[in-house]
Amino acid sequence: MVLRQYRQPWSQRRETVNRPNLPKFILGLFLTCLLVAGCTQTESKPTAPVAKPTPEKPKLRVITTFLPMYWFTQAVAGELAQVDVLVPPGVEVHDYQATPKDVSAIAQADILVKNGLGLEEFLENTIKNAQNTKLKQIDASSGIKPVEEISPVVKPIKSDHDDEHGAGNPHVWLDPVLAIKQVENIRDGLIAADPNNKATYEANAAAYIQKLKELDQQYQQKLQPYRNTCTFITFHDAFPYLAQRYQLKQVAVVEIPEDQLSPEDVQKTIAAVKKYNVKALFDEPGTDNKLLTSLSRDLNLTLRNLDSLESGRTDPQHYFTAMGSNLQALQAACQ
Repeated sequence: MVLRQYRQPWSQRRETVNRPNLPKFILGLFLTCLLVAGCTQTESKPTAPVAKPTPEKPKLRVITTFLPMYWFTQAVAGELAQVDVLVPPGVEVHDYQATPKDVSAIAQADILVKNGLGLEEFLENTIKNAQNTKLKQIDASSGIKPVEEISPVVKPIKSDHDDEHGAGNPHVWLDPVLAIKQVENIRDGLIAADPNNKATYEANAAAYIQKLKELDQQYQQKLQPYRNTCTFITFHDAFPYLAQRYQLKQVAVVEIPEDQLSPEDVQKTIAAVKKYNVKALFDEPGTDNKLLTSLSRDLNLTLRNLDSLESGRTDPQHYFTAMGSNLQALQAACQ
């Protein structure tokens, strides 16, 4: 019998010889990885405790009396204070009667900002009723010398409305230069109450004051041709500071009733217009008084708007918008 030796083809034998033992190979690789990891592992350090965030300091609660004081205060305080206003925009501040809500607001406030000069007659009793012994007050007109009330040349009708002020005329915010002083007073008062934020109050005030200075320059330049020659009559004694600053002449404040104007009243007003060579007749925006329209026709004068800024948007920049409109009205009337 012949025995034949069986041989695999060479290609198959080479594959059998070179193929590694896969289970052993994987196990060895795994052990190697564990060994390397064990050698390189460093001692773990305990995790530092996470500091709890400190509670945010409550904002200053600031109450302002009426719109211009709100504008100036909000511009200086920025995001550092919660600023509110007592007299709603458009409501006559001279005759305002405080509400229980106003008493509550002052009772919870840190600071009260007022115009002063006798404007906010409702404040004294309101503050007393609030019983807030920690309340700090900022008088925005501190250091401002008031002008005396301009006695109306024409006061034809007795009215229930009395716009006279014992401390002098309070409408200082209508003079951009005196408005700067008011902003400075508010800035200093806020710094005294919150010294940690002094830099922010100073920066905010500086930015607003710069715009007030630019506004003053515009008034100076555009009204210069009419100095001592532009005479006007108003129906609200709100503009003596503005007139004094730019050398205009507010010669009369005419009190107009809501119901009727007698022929004698018209004749008195016409006589005053002729006597003082009046060039302009100003009313306030939003007033719809047929008597004023009739009177302006009789006087042969165009009735224009001059804004006392006691109404308008709550944006502090609205001051410049309204004062810009006043400048345009004065220019048009004085030509």
